[in-house]
Formats: sequence, C-alpha cells, structure tokens
Amino acid sequence: MTIPKDVATSDTRAAFLKAAKRLFGERGFYGVSIAAIADELGLTKQALIHHFGTKERLYGEVLADMAAGLPGVVKKAREAGPEPTEQLEALFLKLYENLTVRAPDDTLLLMRELLDNRLRAEHAHSWPMRTFLDSLVAMVRAAPATRGLSESQALARVYMLIGAMNYVAVSEPTLRNMYGKAAYAELRAQLPGQVRRLVRAALGAA
Repeated sequence: MTIPKDVATSDTRAAFLKAAKRLFGERGFYGVSIAAIADELGLTKQALIHHFGTKERLYGEVLADMAAGLPGVVKKAREAGPEPTEQLEALFLKLYENLTVRAPDDTLLLMRELLDNRLRAEHAHSWPMRTFLDSLVAMVRAAPATRGLSESQALARVYMLIGAMNYVAVSEPTLRNMYGKAAYAELRAQLPGQVRRLVRAALGAA
C-alpha cells in the first residue's frame, strides 16, 4: 500500500495507525519494527519516524486510538440490562464478535497489551487500558454474589475471562487446521454459549 504524496497528514497518520495496529496485534510490541510498518505502507522508515519519532510513541498512539473506542463498548454493555451478569455477558460477547468479525485487530491488540506485555510493562508510563479494566471490575463487584470482593479479587476474575477470550484469539489457525474447517465452525458456534457460562461462573450465578 503506497500513500500518495498529496494525502492529508491526518489521513496519512490514520493509515499508519491502522497498519501498526494490525502488526502490533499479530506480533506484539517487540515483534514489530518501525521498518516493518513503513514497508507495509510502501514508505521509508524515515517517513514514519517523521510522524511519530519512535516505535514507543507510535505504539502509545495506537493504544490510545483503540482505547478511545472502549468506553462505547462499556456503555452499550451497561445498556444491555440492569443486572451486572447481563452487562458482562454483553461486553464479552461484543469482544468475541469484534475478535472474529468486526474488529479483530483491536481485540488482538487489547489481548496483547493486557496479557503479553511483560517486558514493555516495566518501562511503560501510561496505561490506556486501565479505565476499561476498572469498568469491568466495577461490573463484577456490582453483582449480588460478588459484591463483597476486593478490587484485586474482582480483577482476578476479569482476567480469567479476558484470558479465555485470548485463547480464542490465538488458537483459531491451530484448531482450524488440526480439526478441519467444519469442526472449527461447529466450535465457533458453541463459543457464545460458553462465554455466557464463564461470565455466570465468574459472578457466582447459576
């Protein structure tokens, strides 16, 4: 993909962020170089550095761009029903839908940032995902059966659910090739029901 010279700067940056989001989601922060992102866009490494300075700054902007859409996901989940169980089911089902159909790059990057970030986390100065996690923790603690949980206990349950979603993200090629397309399609059809069961188990619901 080559960006024409007359494209506006905002459009150019949007194209950079889109390409970087996909590559960071696929390979993680340390698996992607500035040169690889520039090559994806048919540009030079110097052009990318001109816009973002460093890979760290580019990654930060990619995270901020993705995080900007998460309050909308949380808002829709809260509108799914009055019960925290309904809200969390709606939220994780939306993440599943994004992962498999609508926004796989966003969901993979979310999983990478939360679950595959050990080296970068030691040097990070901002945490764009914190507000999102806090919202999920609040939903867990609002459920009748889990109202007495501490924040750390609720966060452990949130991470259990996010970890389950991560398995969906990383296992698709392996399972599809190991068991065949038909079997994998059947498995995919079962996943929304399993997501609901996991949420109810995490909240102590029947």
